[in-house]
Amino acid sequence: MSTIRARVLLVLVVLCGLLTVAGAPPATAATPSDSLWFDGTPLTVQNGRFTDGQGREIVLRGYNVSGETKLEENGGLPFASVADARRSATALRALGGGNAVRFLLSWAHAEPARGRADAAYLAAVTEQMRAFLDAGIRVYPDFHQDLHSRYLFNSGSWYTGDGAPEWAVDAGSYPKESCGICLFWGQNITQNAAVQKAQYDFWHNSYGLQDAFLATAETAMVYLRQHLTDGEFAGVVGFDPYNEPYAGSYDSGQTSRTWERDLLWPFYVKFRARMDAAGWQDKPAFVEPNLFWNANISTQKQEGGLLDAATLGPRYVFNTHFYDQKAISGILMWGKAADGQYASGFGAVRDRASAAGTAALVSEFGHPLSGTVSDKAPTVLKAMYQALDSRVPGASWWTNPAASGPVLSGSQWQWDLYNGRHHELMNGNPDKVLTSGDAWNDEDLSAVKLDDSGNAALRQDARLLDRVYPSATAGSTLAFTYEDRSRDGSTTLTWNPVPSSLPNVARLVGSGQYGLLVWRSGSGTAPTELHLPATFPTSATTVVSDLGTTYAPPAHTDRTPVGVAPEPGGTGSRRLLLTDSDSGVLHYALVTNGATAPSADLLSAAGSELASWAKAHF
Repeated sequence: MSTIRARVLLVLVVLCGLLTVAGAPPATAATPSDSLWFDGTPLTVQNGRFTDGQGREIVLRGYNVSGETKLEENGGLPFASVADARRSATALRALGGGNAVRFLLSWAHAEPARGRADAAYLAAVTEQMRAFLDAGIRVYPDFHQDLHSRYLFNSGSWYTGDGAPEWAVDAGSYPKESCGICLFWGQNITQNAAVQKAQYDFWHNSYGLQDAFLATAETAMVYLRQHLTDGEFAGVVGFDPYNEPYAGSYDSGQTSRTWERDLLWPFYVKFRARMDAAGWQDKPAFVEPNLFWNANISTQKQEGGLLDAATLGPRYVFNTHFYDQKAISGILMWGKAADGQYASGFGAVRDRASAAGTAALVSEFGHPLSGTVSDKAPTVLKAMYQALDSRVPGASWWTNPAASGPVLSGSQWQWDLYNGRHHELMNGNPDKVLTSGDAWNDEDLSAVKLDDSGNAALRQDARLLDRVYPSATAGSTLAFTYEDRSRDGSTTLTWNPVPSSLPNVARLVGSGQYGLLVWRSGSGTAPTELHLPATFPTSATTVVSDLGTTYAPPAHTDRTPVGVAPEPGGTGSRRLLLTDSDSGVLHYALVTNGATAPSADLLSAAGSELASWAKAHF
């Protein structure tokens, strides 16, 4: 874009009453290294799935980057530097197996003074976001808030918030904040009068707060569109307008459902219009329902799920969070999570998205990694990933695979390089410097940290996080499962063993990890892709598929129906590519690391068993 054209656009923005920021047009960026011809196209929503330019169903898996945005130590940015962002992106891809991130933004730092966007902040955001796009990782930004704003809390408070700028809090006459007897920060949402009143004011556009936020959001989107190249912008999937919306309080006669209908949904329609005006018209808005619509504590659950928004369609994605509040409470759930624990909860997400005619996304899920309930984390997270993969518990998956439902996209909370190394003055108080955990309201959920040598290191079992999943399916996914064999302490968790009715498949898998995808081919020519974890080195990977059976699969070429290739971005991560040449045909592929140089007879026998199984169930 020329400088003259950019200046003309900024003048037009001013005339429209929007916030403006200046900046140079983007430099030309090369396609991420290791890309193949079918990589890098923009995603759209079609038939209730994320779809790329080749017509393949896409699954987004990754992390929130990051809770650091909620802190002040790095000025509301996810990283202290672009170098840290690049280091994080490489580790997220290579260690965490992610292909997407929810990228947190701060309203307080984007608009520190009313009507004035901070160009330096937006420039820094863009460069840090570019680090992930260059690593072949798709991005969806999120204007994040919790408890409305840190500026509602006094310097000695037990709690803090993030989101709205100081001037927005000063605009209201809010009572002195107090949560009373609150053991968890989330209780402030419904028990802290200052938080409740501030949230209420935002949704009612008191003092023009909502209008100001929407203008800032549009300015940020215009800036990103102008300063990312077309290739980089193709990697931006959509936008999450508002984190965990809640009414604050309801008007007389209002319910959670009518609040969604009359206040939340109209806000999303306005945000959608801002996206269109900013050049994001081909990307969906990732809209969240009332925070408590799917709470798993009966006293917290509220009717919702955007039930009265009619068909959302391809311009919106049904975006929700899932935490096991019973497990987090330490009281309401004794013991550990088990096979199928969250099949119903995640099934409700699939059903709601299907009824709304769009794709689903679980943009936050997780569990504390320290504290009194941290012993539940290995099983809780395994059960959540299991429920993302399939709505059928492991114990019944092999006998009822057709009920699996779509593979859900999701972003674990969170990926914070600075975990345990923070220097956060809580609410600006120099006598309350937070260093441990996530440095925010006693949370500690980051899957990563820096080790003593300054290298990124996982805090959770790599077998849990770095998973086989179908990142792109050339056609329609019919069923998928992954047995990660992750550990709870010294115990290996196996919730989906291969049944004895398939003895040769069971022998081939042994005690190893395995994934199994069943799909019906489409009309495109791009291959199906499965992410290969680091525990699946090519030399120890076995694939049994109707497209071909092989041990140590070869490098991908146009002539190899089963092959391995690097994932885009030059991070060292790899993918299995499965190429068919038909349309409407049933295919299946089992990938395992359990065999060592299996014999041709064993591979043939396992292939025969899988073929009979697939024919019987599909």
